[in-house]
Amino acid sequence: MNLLAAAAATAPATDASGLSINFFWVIVAALNFILFMALIWVFGFKPIATMLSQRQERVVQGLADAEQARKDRESAVADRDQVMADARREAQALIAAAQKSAQELRDADIAATREELARLRDKATADIAADRDRAMADLRAQVADLALAAAGVLVGESMTDARQRRLVEDYLATSASVEGRKN
Repeated sequence: MNLLAAAAATAPATDASGLSINFFWVIVAALNFILFMALIWVFGFKPIATMLSQRQERVVQGLADAEQARKDRESAVADRDQVMADARREAQALIAAAQKSAQELRDADIAATREELARLRDKATADIAADRDRAMADLRAQVADLALAAAGVLVGESMTDARQRRLVEDYLATSASVEGRKN
């Protein structure tokens, strides 16, 4: 400040009566303004500009990250949908295979049951035929015995057993062949 006071003392004296412009003080004020602006620029505007620049970079990075997250989410949704579709297809294939297997098993069971029924029916038919043949043989034997007894009574003589049996068997054979031709 001493320097300023000395400069003011050496300044030409002017008339104090009117309004006058002191160029020295104008230059000093201008230099003070320039110095003040330089300090504000260095300590104020530059750090603020740096902070704003960093913030802008963080915002831009955040937007880029958000866009990438959106794309990743869409990709994940598409992948999930594809996996679900594949799983549904596989499930349908498994269900169809199970239904086909069940139908084949059911058809095999039905066929086995039908074969068993046919076998039982054939056996029953054979048993019925055998029972009928036995009944017919018993009936023939009884008829033969009755015929022999009746013939013995009519003829009045006794026939030998062997001769009686041969005559009855011949008669039954001829009557069976006549019955067979009728049926």
